[in-house]
Amino acid sequence: MYAEPTGRRAEGGWQSGGVSTPHGRRASLDKQPHEVAAMFDGVAARYDLTNTVLSFGQDRPWRRATRAALGLRPGERVLDVGAGTGVSTEELAQSGAYAVGADLSLGMLYAGKRSRPSVPLLAGDALRLPFADGSFDAVTISFALRNVTDPDAALRELARVTRPGGRLVVCEFSTPVNPAFRTVYLSYLMRSLPAVARTVSSNPDAYVYLAESIRAWPDQAALAAKVGAAGWQKVAWRNLTGGIVALHRAVRE
Repeated sequence: MYAEPTGRRAEGGWQSGGVSTPHGRRASLDKQPHEVAAMFDGVAARYDLTNTVLSFGQDRPWRRATRAALGLRPGERVLDVGAGTGVSTEELAQSGAYAVGADLSLGMLYAGKRSRPSVPLLAGDALRLPFADGSFDAVTISFALRNVTDPDAALRELARVTRPGGRLVVCEFSTPVNPAFRTVYLSYLMRSLPAVARTVSSNPDAYVYLAESIRAWPDQAALAAKVGAAGWQKVAWRNLTGGIVALHRAVRE
């Protein structure tokens, strides 16, 4: 189901439109690349486990939904930016497409190489991707656009490496639609999530940044406007888990 950007957000429907701490490092909200990289280096060892625990296992269906939204076909080339340990890249490869992951954090890449040695992973900055123009049939960035110091420039850079007619899917935390659910979610985000992270994460203070960055992030319609302003066409979004996460998809024309 598709609608204009001013339409109601509905579950399942697409709509147009660093600081040091005692426990490790966390980035500040100006998201300097060296701070972000150092923070993710510090959580790399238990990153995948922590994500599964903190999301109550929802990270897996979110990855499957991202793959489905891209509509990948065997033989296509897809770039996974902010791939971390490559768990999302591995999911994309199940489509039969050639999937390559890029990430700013060497610690995350090393962890991914150990756990997923067959997944192509390389170092890359979302603002300066090491690929020629039009190299990919599809590009995606999951839970990483929020960590880039200039998301608008990153969206333009993703368009640069995508061929005409290629697809984009952004999977990112967003704004729950139901007001009561949103209140409960924000309480979990700001109070319970950091406490749970202390029991499972190798750098729990990084998850204080996670909560703060999610609260400061644009909602579904505002992010759709950013995607369109970066030169993408046919921008649409779909809520997952009541709007905790939203998929934004678009086409490069």
